[in-house]
Amino acid sequence: MQLSKAQLHKFRDDGCIWFEAFFTPRETRALRLELTRMYDVELKTGRGINCAVQEDGTTRDDHGKRQNLQVIPLNNRSDLHKALAFNPKVLSVVEQLIGDDFTLVLDQAFWKPPKVGTGTNWHQDNAYFKIADPLRGTAMWIAIHDANVENGCLHVIPGSHRESYPHYRDPLSDHHIRCDPPEDRAVPVELKAGGVVFFCYGVAHCTKTNRSDSDRAGVALHFLHNDFGGVEKSKEDITTRPMLRGPRVTGGEAEFGERFEGRWEEMVERVLAQAENS
Repeated sequence: MQLSKAQLHKFRDDGCIWFEAFFTPRETRALRLELTRMYDVELKTGRGINCAVQEDGTTRDDHGKRQNLQVIPLNNRSDLHKALAFNPKVLSVVEQLIGDDFTLVLDQAFWKPPKVGTGTNWHQDNAYFKIADPLRGTAMWIAIHDANVENGCLHVIPGSHRESYPHYRDPLSDHHIRCDPPEDRAVPVELKAGGVVFFCYGVAHCTKTNRSDSDRAGVALHFLHNDFGGVEKSKEDITTRPMLRGPRVTGGEAEFGERFEGRWEEMVERVLAQAENS
């Protein structure tokens, strides 16, 4: 996928760019089916995946009034997600945005149940990663369901990658940090399922409460140029942080024990076939 000069300029100027229908309907359905399967497994095993705490600051309650259901990482739970990072379209866009030598350092999902699904508060990813140039790392946020203002879609502050806001412990999360950026500059990113947002590590962003009657989920992958710490992050846990571009790439074999490069369509069809046969 070749980006235009205008699109590249927008990413560098705003720190973010988004695309409708980035994934096909079949790919989007496979992503939704696989994420549903993973969440079903996590919830059935009784694992505490709710990272929200109640408004009074007490411990989280997976059946309470505040639920922000986080699963992290994803690719150690799913072959589809092993292949997702090697999707040629994904690799092409990321390479054009941050350079031609990079690693996947994080993949995760957040699921917001209807009415009680709370958002993830304002933050800049670079408050976690602390790289010298926030444009050398980017997140890719995928709308698994239609995302709109009513169900708490992603909000971004274009241009905020040129600013750094103080971060502090989020009292409404069991482990996140947050900041207080100028919300009057915020833009809601409404996308149909299969749409994608790319935002660099410096862009302040958040999601809001799901006030709708339907579930809403998003998947986020974080890519980091190897000159800005990608190699070091991979060494911390090579089994979930594959090299994607550059001289160290093995197509996933070094990290996963087998190649997943070039197998995205195969994995999509496998998930869809399993759903039809279940």
